Amino acid sequence: MKALDRLALGVATCCFLSYIPVWLTRRFPSERLQKWTGAGFVGTLVGLAALGVLPESGWALAGALFAATAGACWASGRAECALGSHDDPRIVIDETVGYWFAVAWLPREPWILLTGFILFRILDAVKLPPYSWLERLPGGFGVVFDDVGAGAAANLLLRGAFALAAR
Repeated sequence: MKALDRLALGVATCCFLSYIPVWLTRRFPSERLQKWTGAGFVGTLVGLAALGVLPESGWALAGALFAATAGACWASGRAECALGSHDDPRIVIDETVGYWFAVAWLPREPWILLTGFILFRILDAVKLPPYSWLERLPGGFGVVFDDVGAGAAANLLLRGAFALAAR
């Protein structure tokens, strides 16, 4: 395996943390857990834990999200080839970036971060149109952009809740 492939795998799997729940579900198989490995949950937790590295607002946040999305697309596309399957459950950088979109430009208060976490996980699991259609994009773009769409949808729902609460 090439060094760039190893680097992409390290980024795409959040330093290989996603291997833990995938290994556990394969080690202790259950019909209930056939689809859900828990790796996406790990990727979202990484997003929550690493939120502090992102600027809180403005153009700096937009630039950071753009760079993170581009890097995630590259790493996910390269990792797909190395792992030999499209959107392998071990690829979780898309959940990290998706969560960042869910809470982007919102106050970083604990209840907002937790609500964003829950909304993002639900919307990512449900895969509603139109963002579910983004899965069809080739390579890493399809892996990442459906999660960015779920994050954007969660962000809009949070903003709607703010608007209703402000009345």
